[in-house]
Amino acid sequence: MIDNSTFGNRTALFHTLGCKLNFAETSTVAQMFAERGISRVQHGDTPDIVVVNTCSVTELADKKCRQLIRSFIKRYPRARVLVTGCYAQLKGEEVAAIPGVDIVAGNDRKHLLAEYLDRLDSVIDSGASVMVTPYKDIRDFTPSCSRGDRTRYFLKVQDGCDYYCSYCTIPMARGRSRSARIADLVRQAEGVAAEGGKEIVLTGVNIGDFGKGNGESFFDLIRALDEVEGIERYRISSIEPNLLTEDMIRWVARSRRFMPHFHIPLQNGDDDVLRLMRRRYDTALFRSRVETIREVMPDAFIGVDLIVGARGETPERFESSCSFVRSLDISRLHVFPYSERPGTRALEIGHVVTQEEKHRRANIMISLSEEKLCGFSERFVGTVRPVLVEHEREDGTMAGFTDNYLRVEITPDPALANRVVNVRLDSLVRSGEEMKGEVVS
Repeated sequence: MIDNSTFGNRTALFHTLGCKLNFAETSTVAQMFAERGISRVQHGDTPDIVVVNTCSVTELADKKCRQLIRSFIKRYPRARVLVTGCYAQLKGEEVAAIPGVDIVAGNDRKHLLAEYLDRLDSVIDSGASVMVTPYKDIRDFTPSCSRGDRTRYFLKVQDGCDYYCSYCTIPMARGRSRSARIADLVRQAEGVAAEGGKEIVLTGVNIGDFGKGNGESFFDLIRALDEVEGIERYRISSIEPNLLTEDMIRWVARSRRFMPHFHIPLQNGDDDVLRLMRRRYDTALFRSRVETIREVMPDAFIGVDLIVGARGETPERFESSCSFVRSLDISRLHVFPYSERPGTRALEIGHVVTQEEKHRRANIMISLSEEKLCGFSERFVGTVRPVLVEHEREDGTMAGFTDNYLRVEITPDPALANRVVNVRLDSLVRSGEEMKGEVVS
């Protein structure tokens, strides 16, 4: 049994940056703190402890992390400040140098934060403690399942990446690919169902690589989860196109619980740039995956990640990428200007794109994304789709997502929260970002 007397009735504020996986892990840390008598507070309250779970996907992300950490230290000068996540993993000493930081913990040490805090309480003015495992030595998989907006749960199924794309630091931030076991994940899903959860999003760093080295596969996992009674919906978060097989797509189309919703990173629509990025597919394979989805799930939402302005993306290659993306029957783009990352092979590539040109290219792709999202959403005006209704928001409105990931606002009715109901989609709001709908019997 845990002795809560060490911690008393203290409070903690948690702030998360970055991906859904980070949010899931923050939720697990908060639960561990709660088991030790440390209650969670919201922004605006004065906490005894501040936990910042950081991101480091771009140089801008690093900058935002530094600014946020300093702002918390200034706002809560008496609080213990604990920093974890990818920025802490990659640049632990840099984080520790920020005056006021007490603990810096790498990604595989998040679940030990409460223990580190316990040790910290017995030391006075010791400076920041840095606990970071070299990424090549990270082996353990730490389970995590979070309840995001009190409707959807985020279940961590995999961590780490062995791909080493030329522009990316994630393998250095997260370590080698590793996974949970299917039996354990099924038990977690059953626990979500017992709590009344209706939807689970499967998260990880490279989830298609699930089971590597232990004889299981991602396809095995989703087929096992589909049998869990009580869960009405699953969503697959970002999955590499070469790991999303045609058999898997066709299975999702006829599954009971997996939604017609895919998020597939393209990163660039030009084959020369894809080779420079060290991606494991070409545009022909990517197009075939999109076409297979459209063949068996015409209404599916297809989100696509795209990087613009990477080293080697000449004006001609950018035009090639634009042309390819425009030709795809997808629903939305998530556009990222390329960011130089220390230690990556991309720094060896010639033809550097200026910041001004990166932003110009990003704006072109964002406009294309808005056009595609609006066109996709318009297809469903006047139709009826099942919507999982979320709890009422602070502004008094209620909304939810259709099976194919269209966000719909409905007339508030607390009795509908966490229920799947049929909704007629009446009109678009904010260029297709959201829709207005009416519940039908």
